[in-house]
Amino acid sequence: MKVIMAQKILQANQDIAEQNRKRLSQILTVNLIGSPGAGKTALLERTIASLKREFTVGVIEGDIYTTLDAERIAGQGVEVVQINTEGACHLDASMLSSALEGLDLASLDLIFIENVGNLVCPAEFDLGEDYKVALLSVTEGSDKPAKYPLVFREARAIVVTKADLLPHTNFDLKAVEEEIKAANPAVKIFVTSAKTGEGLEAWCLWLKDAVRKKK
Repeated sequence: MKVIMAQKILQANQDIAEQNRKRLSQILTVNLIGSPGAGKTALLERTIASLKREFTVGVIEGDIYTTLDAERIAGQGVEVVQINTEGACHLDASMLSSALEGLDLASLDLIFIENVGNLVCPAEFDLGEDYKVALLSVTEGSDKPAKYPLVFREARAIVVTKADLLPHTNFDLKAVEEEIKAANPAVKIFVTSAKTGEGLEAWCLWLKDAVRKKK
């Protein structure tokens, strides 16, 4: 019987992540992590529409199956590479390394990685990105930061999505913000709605500033 230690798997992933980081040294790379239905693709569509006039954007779409989200993003006129994990609950650094071959890296200012819908596994794997960004929909409830603390601790920014639905939920925005800030004082929190546009200007300004700093 062979026993494969998880620590060895994570170390192998970390080695490839560092290689990815070197390849992406001139490109801001943002790893979007959220539950299925949190609004990752809708946020991306609105974000790309705002940023593509100033920056060249590429997207790597992670899904267990289908190319539905990639097809939506391709409608924005940007380069898109699809990764189908066929059962795996997260992207890893090796998958990202392969996907980067499908992008014209020399032309890009910004890469978004839309990770597989999951708040657990994606938080544990460094891909070589600059920022992890956690999405939290108001329809998911206020308990997610307590139940899945790692992603909220590691995120550089938190995007609360579907804010237009706040009046129709029992989501306690103030309590969630306080809980997140207690665990991650430096994190930026953006309250947004892809439907109404609420909060998207501040989110996009933050990204623009990060791209310029990376350059």
